[in-house]
Amino acid sequence: MSHPPKGAPQGRRRYPSRKKRQGRPSSRFPHLTPDADPQLKAVFADIGTPRNRPFKPDRFQTEAVAVIAEADCLVTAPTGAGKTWIAVQAIRRVFDAGGRAWYASPLKALTNAKLIEFSDIFGPDQVGILTGDRKERPDAPIIVGTTEILRNQLYDAMHQGVSLNTDLVVLDEAHFLGDEERGVVWEETMIYLPPRIPLLMLSATVGNAGAIADWLTAIRGRPCQVVAENRRPVPLVPMVLDPSGTLLPLKAKGERGGRKLHKRVESLAKAKKAPELSRGRGLPPFGDILRVLKAFDLLPAIFFLKSRSDCDAALNLCHGAVPLSDDQKARIIDRVHQLTENSPHLAQHRQRLHVEQAGVAAHHSGHLPGWKLVVETLMTEGLLTAVFATSTVAAGVNFPARTVVFFNSDRFNGVEFIPLDATQLHQMTGRAGRRGMDRIGFALAVPGRYMDLRLVARLLASRPDKVVSRIRINFSMVLNLLLSYTPAQVEELLKRSFATWLLMANAEESRQKTRMANVHEVLWEDFQRHLAFLKETGFVDNDDRLTADGEWASQLRVDQPLLVAECLRQGLLPDQDAAQMAGVFACFVNEKETDDRLEGRLVPNRLKKTVNRIQKNLSGFARHMKSRGFEVRQLYLRPAAMTHAWAAGYPWEHVAGDYGMAEGNLAMLMMRTADNLRHAANLVDVFPDAAVTAREAIGLIMKPPVVEGDDDAEA
Repeated sequence: MSHPPKGAPQGRRRYPSRKKRQGRPSSRFPHLTPDADPQLKAVFADIGTPRNRPFKPDRFQTEAVAVIAEADCLVTAPTGAGKTWIAVQAIRRVFDAGGRAWYASPLKALTNAKLIEFSDIFGPDQVGILTGDRKERPDAPIIVGTTEILRNQLYDAMHQGVSLNTDLVVLDEAHFLGDEERGVVWEETMIYLPPRIPLLMLSATVGNAGAIADWLTAIRGRPCQVVAENRRPVPLVPMVLDPSGTLLPLKAKGERGGRKLHKRVESLAKAKKAPELSRGRGLPPFGDILRVLKAFDLLPAIFFLKSRSDCDAALNLCHGAVPLSDDQKARIIDRVHQLTENSPHLAQHRQRLHVEQAGVAAHHSGHLPGWKLVVETLMTEGLLTAVFATSTVAAGVNFPARTVVFFNSDRFNGVEFIPLDATQLHQMTGRAGRRGMDRIGFALAVPGRYMDLRLVARLLASRPDKVVSRIRINFSMVLNLLLSYTPAQVEELLKRSFATWLLMANAEESRQKTRMANVHEVLWEDFQRHLAFLKETGFVDNDDRLTADGEWASQLRVDQPLLVAECLRQGLLPDQDAAQMAGVFACFVNEKETDDRLEGRLVPNRLKKTVNRIQKNLSGFARHMKSRGFEVRQLYLRPAAMTHAWAAGYPWEHVAGDYGMAEGNLAMLMMRTADNLRHAANLVDVFPDAAVTAREAIGLIMKPPVVEGDDDAEA
């Protein structure tokens, strides 16, 4: 496949064009000789640890604490700037006054980390957690949980005609409002939250924070102020690695906010054939790159790589590059033992040798949550030399390094490779520089066929992208809104969407505004389409009220609520076999097309018959959905078979190996299946047998190594 010339905007390319690159660097390519441009050598002289001074909050931190006492507040600041301190002060004020606080984050891993952090600050008895698979101390005055759980509690409060039992809501990672998949949950939460409850939003820097605040002021009738901090807590120096091993400044001397490249970098960008540190599908010489970084005291480092297989294969190329002292090895071995002593599976992890002998680790979604936590802890405590990670680390985990290294200026969006945007690059470079540990952070771009150096310079000088509305109608939303509102009232709610407000605010002429005032009609028409189907299928009556079926179906806040509801109505679920129940629910959470060709021994006949029977009996309902324009996902046998095997007691290693799934993906399938099962388990008054079996199924799959320690605590 041909590639765009250097300097040209990167075009879109299909996934197959990027084959997995494994193996060793070409022996024909020379070793890198560590060197640095004189301009950088002057910068390197300032590398070191800042003086240990008493903590003094920054201006934006104290300003935000003052604002949230009087109004809603949206805080935008770079990664590591100290946004959590603001949340702690706001929660402390409420807590000391005898009130309650809710802290919502997008990821279970972040929520678990906040549980530990807040328990240390306020006391373990004062902090509870709600993430779906963990429900501990739900009546505690301080709750940490996922945003989905908070949104669901708002649904329940509206239905019961009460106000959410909290006096402060903190939305961490508030820029998730623009997330394509989950942004709708953030927007619903902001719309439904009662105005009496102060809202503190913590966000990475976004391009339209003022618009978000103005929208919230308009719909909540309560002022929302933006507190912005654009200065990084640790200054960033962007660099480029010349193929010879020389470190170069990305930009020309004196070029701060501009885009003019350093002279030698400009030559690299203009080269007709992109300079590379590897040949063909071989990996770059990571060991040599580590030696260059070590020579200038630029470690530890996070290497952002394109694929999980590259992250794992990179470890083999690092041994001997940066030798560890006996004392360093002993400290790592001791800490790994402490972190894995209660988990035999993690204690025998195949990458433990790399961690203990070379101080390097891989971190990506293919690894178990427990192992990723081990890596994060070691990195945070300064015990690792390098971590090789996929870009998901940039958005979801807090373990910074002195240097981040990246080889690509594009990313895979699930379908094709597209250029990075400013927000994504800022997230990656935001990990460079540890507050309190580094005076300077470094971002190193490595030239290659998939690196556009001009694009990198342009993005680093650009403002972050604007957040857009991702609100959309789905059946779970419609059922839950009809629990509390008439369709006319729902229409008024839809007028409060961020999408409607943005279009109204951007309309310049009054005639345009009149036309744009009806933009909510797109959402309203989609709501009516969903409503009509719910009437046709007996979940809503002719008076637009939920039927008995509609009321219990509203509690199925899952991926495919109507298909699960139809299974319950027809009695199709295997409510006398918990392992089969787990397998069936795995069909409903699977999102991706999968290869269903399996050896006969891997698919028990009873399970196959159950899944086939469900598919046959749901076919009429599915055709009806499709005829009305609704998507119906295919039910695949492979996720059902592997989940059933795990629930039936097959060893974890056999399940992962026989069915060909990475441990992290398999664990995620189990956790999402358990999330869906919990909703069925709550219907004990309507479907007692299915509910009891669903609860039993959760216990069969939520066990080590899917969860460790107390993570499988149930309500």
